[in-house]
Amino acid sequence: MAKIFNVKGRQVFDSRGNPTVEAEVFLDNDISATAISPSGASTGAFEAHELRDQDKNNFLGKSVNNAVDNINKKIRSSLKGLDPTDQSKIDKVLLDLDGSENKKNLGANATLAVSLANSKSAALSTKKPLYRNLGNSFSLPIPLMNIINGGAHADNDLNIQEFMIRPDSAKNFIDAVEKCFLVIQNLKDLLKSKKMLTNVGDEGGFAPSINTNEEALELIVSAIEKSKLTPGKDVLICLDVAANELINKEGQYSIQSSNFTSADDVIGYYKKLTSSYPIKSIEDPFAEEDWESWKKITAEVGNNVQIVGDDLFVTNSKRLKKGIDNKSANSILVKPNQIGTLSETLEVVSIAKQANFNTIISHRSGDTEDTFIADLAVATESSQIKTGSLARSERVAKYNRLLRIEEELGNQVKMAKI
Repeated sequence: MAKIFNVKGRQVFDSRGNPTVEAEVFLDNDISATAISPSGASTGAFEAHELRDQDKNNFLGKSVNNAVDNINKKIRSSLKGLDPTDQSKIDKVLLDLDGSENKKNLGANATLAVSLANSKSAALSTKKPLYRNLGNSFSLPIPLMNIINGGAHADNDLNIQEFMIRPDSAKNFIDAVEKCFLVIQNLKDLLKSKKMLTNVGDEGGFAPSINTNEEALELIVSAIEKSKLTPGKDVLICLDVAANELINKEGQYSIQSSNFTSADDVIGYYKKLTSSYPIKSIEDPFAEEDWESWKKITAEVGNNVQIVGDDLFVTNSKRLKKGIDNKSANSILVKPNQIGTLSETLEVVSIAKQANFNTIISHRSGDTEDTFIADLAVATESSQIKTGSLARSERVAKYNRLLRIEEELGNQVKMAKI
């Protein structure tokens, strides 16, 4: 059985041009594998700690040399000689070595890169595709494809951060991508016809100068219809509100404009939107500690709408269990870098599935060419994957990986159920 021979960290760059951590795990059978940690823009307060140097003379404080040093010194010596196929043991060593609640000592960007690189090296060593090394049964996720950006992801007046489409009638993954492609191209034509810019935001969605949520939704519905698809049947609309960014000190929200309103008013507004447009998913409708409002929105629309916790849960089993007990949502966004190891990520997925929550494997706005989450979505039979628009190579890389997996699975392939 192969053993870990060496672990190396290095500073590389994400899709926003910011430094991030890459780890490479070397085995004593001449196999090695790399993984890169992504980075978020709108991050939850309870996420695992992303360690940056804070030296303003070095990449304006964003360099990650300390996290890299932690890999090259502390982590390397602790993992040398261990069996890479024992992922839970590898991750336990990382957790014990860090010793903190939120990875503040080693940095979650360091622990995650090593954890994922180890998983990849184990798959190569056992001559299995990564997804087969991660799970025993498989399905292709339905993409949640970002098509209009607002909030922290774009320089426009939209407060809601992401407007996405979900091709629910797709027969297979390539069909899902084609349906999204058609809507995106027709949306582009509509924007051009209205003399709007077709520049894209951080995650590849268009970032035109739109003033209201309703204007964005009308454009999307028109683009779906122009694609000869039926809104609400073939293609649905999904929102990421990112409400953490839209709350003031009094606990009021500015979901529609710069005007702040109460949580009850916000719920009324969501109910109006979901009754007027084919919206079937709302992510982060309220802030990460507004548990009562989460419970209310889930009770009032959760039977028909996916209420997705991202900042609420931050891929953390303790917070997820609280949300399950409180009936605060019915779905979870899973981002491995929010928790910092593969084992903890898989634990969260397992807990969510036991509670009949939808699991949505997700990228970050500062992502990379690393396609690990594509294999993760397939191996965990997660119902959906959120990895941006059909633009920017760091997003498209995940879609291309899923297409290769679909081809590999052949007759065994199936689409996930929502």
